Amino acid sequence: MDDCIIIGAGPAGLTAAIYLTRFHLSIRLFDSNSSRAAMIPCTHNHAGYPDGISGKDLLRLMRVQAEKYGARREEKKVTEIVPDGDNFVVVTDEGRFAARTVLLATGVVNHRPHILPEVHDPALERGLLRYCPICDGYEVTDKRVGVIGTGDHGMREALFLRGYTRDVTLIAPEAEHLLDDACGAKLAEAGIVRVNGPCGNWAIEGDQLALDTAGGRMAFDSVYPALGSRIRSHLAVAAGARASDEGCLEVDDHQRTTVPGLFAAGDVVKGLDQISHAMGEAGVAATTIRNLLSERQPIRR
Repeated sequence: MDDCIIIGAGPAGLTAAIYLTRFHLSIRLFDSNSSRAAMIPCTHNHAGYPDGISGKDLLRLMRVQAEKYGARREEKKVTEIVPDGDNFVVVTDEGRFAARTVLLATGVVNHRPHILPEVHDPALERGLLRYCPICDGYEVTDKRVGVIGTGDHGMREALFLRGYTRDVTLIAPEAEHLLDDACGAKLAEAGIVRVNGPCGNWAIEGDQLALDTAGGRMAFDSVYPALGSRIRSHLAVAAGARASDEGCLEVDDHQRTTVPGLFAAGDVVKGLDQISHAMGEAGVAATTIRNLLSERQPIRR
């Protein structure tokens, strides 16, 4: 039986793996190769990398560090977490594994606009398509920016980006905007243009990303989809953990879910969806796991 099974090998899962192996605990790290961090072409707000670092390179370096202390990443898809007394059985597509604790670090999946992969992926790589204004809003300073979204969520993202540039356009993803009077007033006060959808016929045109709208064809230096995301918390919820209406797992100050022995860290938890925040939560979770297991049975070398 392992001391901890970590589900997810993004920044949170890998940080936990580094901590737990350095605590001399036995772990398994299950990875389905779907970390959102791998999509980042280059992050400039992650401390310690003044020239920026790609998400793939950051994950690679974290894997090397975790492996140095004995962590081994296993490419398995987890289908169920089953509480078993004080322990757990983790069911995967390749068998069942027992653990004293489980840490869920499965993150979220962004809802994408309807863009063909042959346009989406190069646009993302070139910074013409971006998903995180907190991460890279600085990079669109004084540029022409489009935001795909509507309602309160779309309004808030457009207003956030208005802090970097005067040229912001909010485009409805499907048809007409779903904006109440208060949202409309805030957008008008900020000078944000509103255009109805639907969006389609996406293409990279020169150094811009272009698309058709109800107001005609438009092109932007960068486009931000503000379409929300799917929180990958279903494994924990099925095991009895409590989550918000949106699906974010509820945890206490030590990253404990409402199921004893089941922990969560990173974007799957309600909070700031940032690499640095996920890593901090993972450090807290790992330390709490170590202390919990020591209370059950003192750790001796």
